[in-house]
Parts: sequence; structure tokens; C-alpha cells
Amino acid sequence: MCQAGEDYADPAPREPAPAPRPRGEQKCVKCKEGLPVVVIRVGDAFCRDCFKALYVHKFRAMLGKNRLIFPGEKVLLAWSGGPSSSSMVWQVLEGLSQDSAKRLRFVPGVVFVDEGAVCGQSPEDRAETLAEVKRVLHRVGFPWHVVALEEVFSLPPSVLRCSAQEPGGAEGAYKAAVDSFLQQQHALGSEGGPGPAQGEGQTRPPDTQAALGHAGPGESPTAAQTEALSRLFGSVKTLTAKEELLQTLRTHLILHVARAHGYSKVMTGDSCTRLAIKLMTNLALGRGAFLAWDTGFSDERHGDVVLVRPMRDHTLKEVAFYNRLFAVPSVFSPSSPPQAPEKASIHRLMEAFVLQLQTQFPSTVSTVYRTSEKLAKSPREGCAAGPPGPHCLLCMCALDIDTDDSATAFGAQTALRLSKTPPAERGSAPKTPPAERGSAPKTPPAERGSAPKTPPAERGSAPKTPPAERGSSPSPCCAAGRGLACCREEAPACVTEQLCYSCRVTMKDVPHQDSLPPYILAEAQFRRQRDLVTQEIQEYLIQDSDGEAELAQS
Repeated sequence: MCQAGEDYADPAPREPAPAPRPRGEQKCVKCKEGLPVVVIRVGDAFCRDCFKALYVHKFRAMLGKNRLIFPGEKVLLAWSGGPSSSSMVWQVLEGLSQDSAKRLRFVPGVVFVDEGAVCGQSPEDRAETLAEVKRVLHRVGFPWHVVALEEVFSLPPSVLRCSAQEPGGAEGAYKAAVDSFLQQQHALGSEGGPGPAQGEGQTRPPDTQAALGHAGPGESPTAAQTEALSRLFGSVKTLTAKEELLQTLRTHLILHVARAHGYSKVMTGDSCTRLAIKLMTNLALGRGAFLAWDTGFSDERHGDVVLVRPMRDHTLKEVAFYNRLFAVPSVFSPSSPPQAPEKASIHRLMEAFVLQLQTQFPSTVSTVYRTSEKLAKSPREGCAAGPPGPHCLLCMCALDIDTDDSATAFGAQTALRLSKTPPAERGSAPKTPPAERGSAPKTPPAERGSAPKTPPAERGSAPKTPPAERGSSPSPCCAAGRGLACCREEAPACVTEQLCYSCRVTMKDVPHQDSLPPYILAEAQFRRQRDLVTQEIQEYLIQDSDGEAELAQS
């Protein structure tokens, strides 16, 4: 409040801010001696050697802390040509060299998926990209597998079936495996064989080119497969659904390569920044129940093949600096589709939102990332923990939709599908012609009693409506397992009922689900037939009572 006699003098002038120290006077925050070349955060300036030591330590610590990759195990490196995956391959390459202090002990391989058909690349551009990819793979020297995304149309339905995962064993199983591996390597070294620094994946063996299906690496896929893939992605309505479908098909293809060549682990190059964006994106897509699987270090949803993310402690800024300072090669591949605005899909909108927020608040990415670390993998009634429970046909996660709760997601999707179905195909009542519907009142009095004398053609019209019955129960050919040719009209229903909520929302933008790869349709039909047989024989199964179960256990 204003009071009489107060002195309203000018405030004391502020002291000028200290001038920034000249660049020549700054020292590395780690060694206190070298000149800094990288500033990761405000006040964190590192010299070249200290930055490399920090970068390598993060990668090794992530693998050593979790202890999921055992010595001698075959690991497939999923390389997309981008900065993060290229840096991951380079870290493995340096970790297997003789100069490494603590050498990595697993056997690596590299897989590259050619997505040029989806990105709209011409055959000439795709050939140029593959030539550059092969030059980098020749330099790395690991066994490599180059496959085209069109090969998903030749995958078997077993890709979508979770195989039983071997138990992890006790806590000391990893140490016992390390000791056994070291003893074996020492014995081989004393006998004149390959020593600890040599072996498969470490001595740069000749390039191992592995073919998937009929199209080998470097060979162009068939025109029919390219046309089918272009038709599938061309029918998708939104870019969000296209990116989700692309990620799903890419994962299925990498899993098939891993199983076909005996790899039990798959490394992906997801960085800390990318995982923070993915967490926010999956929340918007309705995948909140599976965040721990989608963003955690390990992903065991596929059973015998485990996905690991060793680059999850590195930010995109650190990756870019490391690749620049140490000349890590990478291959540029266009996105799908190129030059799309940031609001074209949920993925791009969330990426722009997180990155812009990171520029204003530098702790945004780390806060979101640390939140994802606290998420626990707690599947609903053990559905997502392994093969015994039902899982989604596309993402392989637990079915998070209750069949009894038809008023929520399942009811909404069913109502949407029925609203898009023509009235003539919804049921038998709307399918009756108007002339036959109004024939009863207009019958002359003399002919009102002639209802039993209906011609055979009209008498058989009711049973001759298989399309109406196909929406509620399977056709006889489906029950007999005679193939998918007669069930093309049932493909959307068969696929939709085997999807989780998020995948159902995504597939809503895929109007022609019969154009999906054959292995998805075949697996959907197989699951539907199995459920029908289970329902038929359920009443004939003998279930043990509580008393008999306790007596059997005793």
C-alpha cells in the first residue's frame, strides 16, 4: 500500500552478467585437461576421448545390466541405415575387435529390409540404395541378410504363432554361461584353434548372403509381389495406419529371418529420443496397456525371439555427434511418403511436439524416458506373457478387449462395420424383395389359403441366403478347412475379431482387408476354425472338480 513519506528512489542497477569464458579456456568436465568438442547439455562439455568413453560405456552398461544376451548366442542386428541403427552396428563391431577392453561375446548378423516399394522409389533408386547398403555391409564384415518388404507375401502363417520360450533359469545362470564360454575359448586357444578374439562374427568372415523365399539379396522381387504391396498400401486411408502397418509387416519379416537362421535375439536401434516419441504416440493410438513392451529394454512377446534395445540411453543429439566425430557410415532412405506435413499422421505430429518441447525445456525427453522405465510388464491374466494366452494377430500382444464388454470397443467396431455393410448383406429380412414382402396383404381372398402351394422356387428362397449366415457363423467350406478362396467375404470379420483395440482402430482405415498378405488371412481363418471346434467339443470335455484336483496333486 502507498504510505506518506516513502522514498521511491530508483532501484539499484543490476550487476552485468559475467562474460562467457573464451573457448580456449574451457576444459572437459571429465578429464579437466582436454579441449571440449561436444556439449551434450548445458555445462556438460566433453573432449573427444571422454565423449567416446561415455558413449561406449552407455552401450556396454545397458547390455551388462540386463544380462539377456549369453556368450556365443546369435544376435541379429536390425539395421535400417539410419543414424541410431548405424551407430549400434558400429558399437558391436568395435566391441568384437581385439583392441576392446571387454569384448562382446555374442555372434552378430545384420538384416536390412528394403522398403522402396512403399516409399515410392523407382527401380533405379532402389538399386542404387541397395548398392550403397552392400558397400557398408562389406565394410562391416558381419553375415548379412538383405530382404525386400514384398517378401511378406511369401511368409508362412507360423510367423504369427508364438513359440515357447526357454526358461531363463537362476540368477547365476549368466555367470555360469560366461565361465563355461571362457573355459571353452581357453581350451580352443591352447589347442591352436580360434582364440577368444576370433570366431564367427569376429574375424570378418566372407559375406553370407541369405535369401528369403525366391528373391535373394540384390535381386528384385517379382512384379506380382510389388503390385500387391502397392495395392495394399494404396488402399489405406490415413498415413497413421500406413506407418503402423509398415512397422507391423517389417517386424514380422525380421522375425522370420531371425527364426530361419537361428537367431534368438534381435537388436533394434531405438534411441532415447525415439522411445520418448514412441511412448507418447502409442498413448494416442490406444496402446497404453503395452507401453512396457513397446518401449522397454526387452520385448518377449514373440516367445523364442526376444527384441532388445541397447541404444535406449543415447539421445539423438549424442548419436549425431558420435557419427560425425568418428565417421560412422549410414545410408539415407526416404520416409513414407516423403515431404509429408507434420500433421499428416499421429506419429509425425507427436514427433514435432516432443522435439519442439525439447528445445524449450531440455529435460522433456529424459523425463518421458525415465517414466517409461518405471512401467512394469503386467499382462492381463498372463495373456501377453507367452503363447498360452490369446494374442493380437498383428502386434502379438494380449487381446485387451473383453468379449462380454460389447458396449465398448468391440461393440463400436462391430456397429461401424455393420453400418458400412449394404442392407442386402446384413441379414435375411432386408434381403427379401419388396414384391415378396408386400405379397401377403395383396393376395386375393380366393388364394389366401394357398400358402402351402407356394412354388418350389419361392419355398427355397429362405435357405438360399448364405451371405446372411456368413456374418454370424462359418460356412461349411471353412469348417472343412478347404481353403480361403470361398472365404474372401469373411476376411474382415476373421481378422478383426483377432485384433487388440489399437490394431482394430488401425485396420478401420484399411477398407480392403482381403488384400492383406496371405499368411495373416490364413492364420485368422485357422484361429477361427480352432475356436469353433473348441466350442463344439466343450460340452463333451470332462472337467475335474476341486476335490479331484486336490486329490490328484496330493
